[in-house]
Amino acid sequence: MKNKSKLLIITGPSGVGKGTIIKEIQKKNKTFWLSISATTRSAREGEIDGEHYFFLSKNKFEEMIEDKLFIEWAKFADNYYGTPLETINKKINEGLNVILEIEVEGAAQIKAKFPKAISIFIMPPSNEELERRIRNRGTDNEKSISKRLKRSEFEISSSKEFDYVLVNNSLDETVKRIFMILSDHN
Repeated sequence: MKNKSKLLIITGPSGVGKGTIIKEIQKKNKTFWLSISATTRSAREGEIDGEHYFFLSKNKFEEMIEDKLFIEWAKFADNYYGTPLETINKKINEGLNVILEIEVEGAAQIKAKFPKAISIFIMPPSNEELERRIRNRGTDNEKSISKRLKRSEFEISSSKEFDYVLVNNSLDETVKRIFMILSDHN
C-alpha cells in the first residue's frame, strides 16, 4: 500500500469476528490504528481511559456534540457513544490508516461526511454459526443473546449500504480479502 492514509469502516453483527479480524490486520500491518470511542457509561473493571474508551461526563459529551467534535455519535441504553474527530485527524496526519469498528448507524454518518472512507460489512457464514459464536463466547445471558440475534437481523438487512460485504468463513481469507480491497483503493 502507498503512504496515503485510509479510513476503514468495519461493521457487522455481534459475534461475527470483527475484533479478531481487526487484530489480525494490525498484526500484519502496523500502519493500522483502531479508533477509540468516547462514552458516558462507567468504566468496567479493567477498562482504562484513553485505551479502551474515553470516559466522559454527559455534560462534556453533549458539549462536544454541540461543537461538532464527533465524526459520529449515537445514544444507546441511556449512554452516549461517539468517535472524537480530533483523534481521527491526528492519526491520519501521522500517516496511519484508521479503522473504525462501528455500528450500522455510525457507519452511515461517517460515509456521509467522508465519502472516500472504505466501508466493509462482515457477514456470518450462517445465522446458526453466528448464534454458535455468540453462545461460545460465554459472556452473555439468554436475554442478551436474544437481543444480539434480533439486532443482527437489522444489521444484516443494512449490509447492502456498504461498499463491500465479506462472509467471514475463515479469518485468514477474510483478512486477505480486506488487504486486496485496500490495495485497490490506492
